Amino acid sequence: MYSQLLTVAALAALATAQNATMPSNSTQGGSMSLTQLLGATESLSTLTAAVMGVPGLAEMLGSAENITILAPSNEAFEAFMETDAAAALANNDTEAIQALLSYHIINGTYAASAVTETPVFLPTMLNDSMYANVTGGQVVEAVMQEDSVVFYSGLLSNATVTTADQNFTGGVVHIIDSVLTIPQNVSSTAVAAGLSGVAGALTRANLVDAVDSLNDVTIFAPNNSAFQAIGSALPNMTTSMLASILQYHVVNGTVAYSSSLEDGQTVPAMMGGDLRITIVDGDVFVNSARVVLPDVLVANGVVHVIDNVLNPNNTMAMPEPTASMQMPAFSGVTSTDSIDITSGIPTPTAPIGAGPTPAEDAGSEDGGAMTTSAEGAASPMKTGAVGAAALFAGAGMWVNI
Repeated sequence: MYSQLLTVAALAALATAQNATMPSNSTQGGSMSLTQLLGATESLSTLTAAVMGVPGLAEMLGSAENITILAPSNEAFEAFMETDAAAALANNDTEAIQALLSYHIINGTYAASAVTETPVFLPTMLNDSMYANVTGGQVVEAVMQEDSVVFYSGLLSNATVTTADQNFTGGVVHIIDSVLTIPQNVSSTAVAAGLSGVAGALTRANLVDAVDSLNDVTIFAPNNSAFQAIGSALPNMTTSMLASILQYHVVNGTVAYSSSLEDGQTVPAMMGGDLRITIVDGDVFVNSARVVLPDVLVANGVVHVIDNVLNPNNTMAMPEPTASMQMPAFSGVTSTDSIDITSGIPTPTAPIGAGPTPAEDAGSEDGGAMTTSAEGAASPMKTGAVGAAALFAGAGMWVNI
């Protein structure tokens, strides 16, 4: 089956790394070529066999420079082959295979010692707009957790470095214990993460395609508890009202990962007006909403899950840092046990990500962990192609509640 997946066109994505630009603060080393290193590493025999079985590919890989390769181990590939993603790729979708492999190549050489407890977001060679709409290439999150270097990818999937700093003439290889997951589009991520309120709101406001096709976005996505808190208002909202509210949660043109947010910072919302960032004792707030789950990577940027629905008519709402739950930003509303706008949204069955949940009350209506219906890694998913104009269509009203 590996011969089906690892085709010439797919593996040639690795060779494109020879055109990568080396960051000025990166280091290189090693006297072996990449193919020599792979051949000498028993735990990468599956990957090595596939590479060596493709005529001319070994020579191309030998010329690659200035890269970091996150190389799944034999066991990682075995586990991946049991997932839905591998089943889809087994149909010999060369575009998807090439995208997946490109996502394992970081532009620049990074030793494990460069990774700290502060997350960094490193651009990969995945820059095909069919799968990623992030300027400079889709990223992976690198962070030190419990003395291990961990890389987070789509749906909060994580891969731990089991063997670090295998140097070769063109950079460095880190062996990881799972195959990375290409970030999916916003709407699919919302469904997989159990954010049925967000998924339902986008559907009712006719904004699914528009949001999925934006470039370089930051989205502050309310969890289901936040939608329940304003549940009495939802049935009376028009499409324009709901669209206006949703646009106030989107920052277009800037991918603001958690490490770049600063206390007192303001960022412009897509529909107009500013969003105010407050940081208190490490907790991040946007207006009066607490970020309960940061840095969920999506095809076109990043999503931060928050515990309150933002109100474009109440931009001065302030957080209560000591409160376990923030007061709704809308006046005259009462909470409900269900969310009126979630009809027809699939219910996920398993938590996203294999690592520790960064925060409680992130996605499900009962305040539990975020969930997904995917079994294992997710298949590479193509981005939308609608554009920002649709996001503004029919959204000329602000809700006055």
